[in-house]
Amino acid sequence: MEQQTQVSVRVSIKPLRTWGFWSVLIGALALGLVFVQLVGPTFESQPSATEQIGQIAGEIKRSAWRTFLGLTAPEMEPRSASVWSYLAIAAPILGLIAVVLSLISGVLRENWRYSVYGVSLGATAIVFQYLWWLALLICGVLLLVTIIENVGDIFSF
Repeated sequence: MEQQTQVSVRVSIKPLRTWGFWSVLIGALALGLVFVQLVGPTFESQPSATEQIGQIAGEIKRSAWRTFLGLTAPEMEPRSASVWSYLAIAAPILGLIAVVLSLISGVLRENWRYSVYGVSLGATAIVFQYLWWLALLICGVLLLVTIIENVGDIFSF
């Protein structure tokens, strides 16, 4: 005769009831959104870099001539917000929520690891997005400085 044994598997849902667990989960989501935000726009079709730089230079030339001749600037056409602009707002907000939940977890004396992990992930999401935008700003300024240095070549006929 065969003996049948029953194995009882008990899954504890206790971690799901802690503030720290949710802070880790939201912090990881915030960091993931930051990375998606960095990579996402590269999948959209865009003109080549030389076309974009040429368009910027041409717009600077047209704007300079309008100013020189005393003409008014054309009306700006409104742009609709893309998904990426919403991610730029959502990621640091989720990082901040993760930090707040970690602080609540620490005050309630829950498992300290959850608090530390939540603060680490949330703060990393905020800092990494800030540093990314700072790097983009520096690159944009360098590009504009290069175009302005070559403005004499733009106005040549």
